[in-house]
Amino acid sequence: MSIWFYLSLLSTLTAFLLLIKIISMKKEIKNIEKSIDRILNCDTNSLITVISNDTDLKKLATYLNLSLKRLRKLEIEYSRGNLELKNSITNISHDLRTPLTAIRGYLDLFDPKNLTKKQKDYLTFIRKKTDDLTKLTEQLFAYSKTLESSVFVKKEKICLNDILEDVVASSYSLFKENDLEPSVAMPNKKIYKNLDENALKRVLENVIYNAIKYSENEVAITLNDEGLITVSNTTTKLTHTSVEKIFDRYFTVENAKKSAGIGLSIAKQLVELNGGQISAKLKDNHLVVTLEF
Repeated sequence: MSIWFYLSLLSTLTAFLLLIKIISMKKEIKNIEKSIDRILNCDTNSLITVISNDTDLKKLATYLNLSLKRLRKLEIEYSRGNLELKNSITNISHDLRTPLTAIRGYLDLFDPKNLTKKQKDYLTFIRKKTDDLTKLTEQLFAYSKTLESSVFVKKEKICLNDILEDVVASSYSLFKENDLEPSVAMPNKKIYKNLDENALKRVLENVIYNAIKYSENEVAITLNDEGLITVSNTTTKLTHTSVEKIFDRYFTVENAKKSAGIGLSIAKQLVELNGGQISAKLKDNHLVVTLEF
């Protein structure tokens, strides 16, 4: 037999072995991919293991395992930070409640009959700022409770029409206080969704409060046949840039005297927990907040 025959045989054998190695490596890479997906989507301390004796695959697995360990460490630090934040907010809100209650009590002791007009104005201003700080404290406390109970969502079939009517009615005094007459439009047919009723009420309360807070002369609330809820208000205080940040935690707008800063952050979290989406846009000097479930 000629040397070419042996060279051809050797080449064929080499190609066959390389093909086996490639198939084996592809199979191992797929196993690594599945392992990464399982580890990232499950609460597990497992690491990636490889059966192949290939040095490069072993190095890759080692590098990925180091990255997974760092990721777990960051997740633990993040969870610990969230817990510390929740505890801090709860403690701060509790610490503020006591002196605020005392301040409001002392303010009520003043007899308006014995005060001059200037003193009455000062007293009204102090009472208003105390009320604003009390509302902010309550929102801080509500936010900490949201962080604490965010995993507990009790969904049931609820009527959006009834919930929206109830929230708008309960906000009547706030509308009146701000000299606003809301425009409310809803379909005649009942719209039902599977949602957490208490969460939806809190979302609507925060969104409507936000509309009143920024509104200059009108607030419009609509519910369409598909269950899409929109709340809009006229405003010149906001810009397209500020609207992009309106759902950020503790965001406030300059010169928005009534801004509290965490209401829409709470709303966004509760909407997402219910599998919905909330968005905001600025159109023709109107802030439009949309809820979709």
